[in-house]
Amino acid sequence: MMYVPPHFAETDVEKLYALIENVALGTLITNGRSGLDANHIPFELNRTQGEFGTLHCHVARNNSVWSDVTNGDEVLVVFKAADAYISPQWYPSKHEFHKQVPSWNYLVTHVYGRVTVHDDERYVRGNVARLTRKHEASQPVPWKMTDAPKEHIDIMLRAIVGIEVTITRILGKYKLSQNKEIRDMDGAGTALVTQGDDVVGNAMLEQARKAEEK
Repeated sequence: MMYVPPHFAETDVEKLYALIENVALGTLITNGRSGLDANHIPFELNRTQGEFGTLHCHVARNNSVWSDVTNGDEVLVVFKAADAYISPQWYPSKHEFHKQVPSWNYLVTHVYGRVTVHDDERYVRGNVARLTRKHEASQPVPWKMTDAPKEHIDIMLRAIVGIEVTITRILGKYKLSQNKEIRDMDGAGTALVTQGDDVVGNAMLEQARKAEEK
């Protein structure tokens, strides 16, 4: 289980779902017949399927992960939104008391679940179609599966296998200097935004505003 001090715990499930959907690329960690393995795969999340939602993806048929696991095995999928180095120079309190050290902040979601392998054309076709619609939506002219010859799509679909992960537990860790003074959180967040690390920087600034409102 990931180590999560209470001040870094993110328990808002809607936020964790949003992180999964925005990041999409997850690290699927398995412990199958061949031992520990990790694969980096784009996932789609169905929030309403099952008690805690379900993840869907596909892998190359030549990837042994799908044949290395058994239906029902527990797996872990890690989604990382962003990370950033934190310099103690960014903390105003450092310049007064000199009691700060470097750190690293990040936003991650760990998803635990039970795996099911789908070696069938209907499943993988649906998964590819949904992933395509989502990630092509921002393109000026979105690509569609029907843009390619049917014979080519059929060949490609036979070369992949579907994997479903029924979520049993979601754990979020947003390490954003919440254990520091508000001015330190704000100072480091502002420094990150200034240098272009917007995701972590803006998340820190939001945490600082929330702390001020309490």
